[in-house]
Amino acid sequence: MGPAADRTDRRDYATSTRPVAPMRRDYPAGHIVAMHRHDRDQLVYCASGIMQVETSGRLWMAPPQRALWIPAGEDHWMQTMGPVSLCTLYLRPDTRPAGFPDVPQAIEVTALLRELILSAAGISADYDETGRDGRLLALLLEEIAWAPDRALPVPQGRDRRLDRICRAIVAEPGDNRSLEEWALQVGASTRTLARLFQAELGQSFHAWRAMVRAQAALPRLAAGDPVTVIAGDLGYETPGAFSTMFRRFMGRSPSRYFAG
Repeated sequence: MGPAADRTDRRDYATSTRPVAPMRRDYPAGHIVAMHRHDRDQLVYCASGIMQVETSGRLWMAPPQRALWIPAGEDHWMQTMGPVSLCTLYLRPDTRPAGFPDVPQAIEVTALLRELILSAAGISADYDETGRDGRLLALLLEEIAWAPDRALPVPQGRDRRLDRICRAIVAEPGDNRSLEEWALQVGASTRTLARLFQAELGQSFHAWRAMVRAQAALPRLAAGDPVTVIAGDLGYETPGAFSTMFRRFMGRSPSRYFAG
């Protein structure tokens, strides 16, 4: 059951005086929403498809199993990984519930939360706060459960050598070049690159590349590609090695990630 309305007029949520203003919009594959910010807090949820979002130096993948919380004033850009049906809730910051973070954060989307979001997307911007719609939105906010941080750290351009490596790996996650080989490629020592990965990205080269591969697998799993093919394309010798890595970062095996 999808949202009841396709509300795309920005004025509906920009001028609404209600604590929460819902909006739904469909995007084609490869659509990019350029860097921008909102005066309201934003809860972003893909009812279908996967959205890639970059904010605060981190790259998030938002499949239907997860939503993304983006506080007001946070610069971010988005790109669709295939067709996307997007449901967004805009919250007035002065009515933000206690305990909600002031930094971007992933949200676990349970079956109940999903249905509440889909129902909320069809609510009018001038809904009755004391009526059924107001109670539904209040329940929705109470059902939010924050998820472990599995966003991909991205370099902020402080070192061109690190930036060059990271861009190449994001573009081709199956690239199996070692850190030693990359050092020769970009004109830096292996020790320098290892230090840069820890200093700017907070983890080792191998851990960061594995996170890239786990996120790159999501749209292909959603499209129904065989795990064996994905594993090979992402540089793994066996599906088992790929599955172990994927489970470590995503919390579920690749075969079960989109299984209801």
